[in-house]
Amino acid sequence: MDIVSPQNTRVKEWAQLLEKKHRTRQHKYIIEGIHLVQEALRTGADLECIVYDGEQGVPKELAGVEAPLQRVEWISVSPAVIAKCTDTMTPQPVFAVVHKGREPLQSLLSSSKGLVVVLDNVQDPGNVGTIIRSADAAGAVGVVLGAGCADVYNPKTIRSTMGSLFHLPIVEGQLESLLPEAKAAGVKLVSTSLQAEHSCYSYDFTQSVWLVIGNEGKGISETTARLVDDAITIPMQGQAESLNAAMAATILLFEAMRQRMV
Repeated sequence: MDIVSPQNTRVKEWAQLLEKKHRTRQHKYIIEGIHLVQEALRTGADLECIVYDGEQGVPKELAGVEAPLQRVEWISVSPAVIAKCTDTMTPQPVFAVVHKGREPLQSLLSSSKGLVVVLDNVQDPGNVGTIIRSADAAGAVGVVLGAGCADVYNPKTIRSTMGSLFHLPIVEGQLESLLPEAKAAGVKLVSTSLQAEHSCYSYDFTQSVWLVIGNEGKGISETTARLVDDAITIPMQGQAESLNAAMAATILLFEAMRQRMV
């Protein structure tokens, strides 16, 4: 199929996916660029179609890559269509439309001694995406996004995950109901605090642990704080008062990974 006009009905539907309300309504989102489309194909994401710049043809990196267990529609379009449907100033020559998944909380609780990151009102898309990427790199079994977090399907969030979005379960929901369920299953909830007495380097991360990361400016909410079992601190020797949310999460994740590799 070839689509040239940006006014095409299907193109208009794709372009709407740049806005959260339409992603929610259509239950779909867009991924941009060769690397993300490659990862989506490789991991068997639920792709509706792959759209490429007809003037350049199918990118050689994608030629011959087959999506497991599904057939994907490939659509040739004009550069004007690519520009209309993508978020970057200099669009890459390919994007894909992906159906959202629905990950149940049980997918995280079923893992023995699972390491999970919980985000409580983390609002910066770059932070959310980076934390998902770090969780993937450190071997976490999943990420939980509470209310108030940046949309995981925001184009900037997706780019920041660098494909990790497709590698581990991401559960979205209300923390006031999800966290008690995790605690009932034997999970320890751990957050950071500048006032905490115990260092992250002396904490036992080999048990089933969920790391709770709070808002960039305010930390975790009072409701979430009442559910947390342990507070730890990240020791610092310099003069910085605190760490970026994604940096703090990454340090804790890799300390947990180090302990679990011993």
